[in-house]
Amino acid sequence: MLEHQVNFFSETNFVLEREQDYAEWIVAAVKSENKLTGEINYIFCDDEYLHNINLQYLDHDTLTDIISFDNTVGDTLHGDIYISIERIRENAGEFGVDFNEELKRVMIHGVLHFCGYKDKTERDKELMRRKEEEKMKMFHVEQ
Repeated sequence: MLEHQVNFFSETNFVLEREQDYAEWIVAAVKSENKLTGEINYIFCDDEYLHNINLQYLDHDTLTDIISFDNTVGDTLHGDIYISIERIRENAGEFGVDFNEELKRVMIHGVLHFCGYKDKTERDKELMRRKEEEKMKMFHVEQ
């Protein structure tokens, strides 16, 4: 049996505090979708870093908050999730939400893609948003 592994890396000066809490939350969220957690890597970066990935691998010349590369095998989720901390900060301000809330939403968004959820149509976007809200409520940290 493969031991689940959620890893956090940073290509910028951002440091995710309480990594263990985030890792446990991701594993619990995956389990709640009747999936298994394989190796999921989060790579925190800046706009330029993510823009270069967007150009190189997706041929998109746009800024984005997240790009995920899904390497899921069967029901065991594997993949790399790149997140622009600059986009998260800007979007949090634009949406009037706390930085950590926006970060959690984007982090779980990538995992939900690995679970098979899409966000291309309005209907898919609504379901994705409901799932994000559901999973965010699973995150419990004593303040």
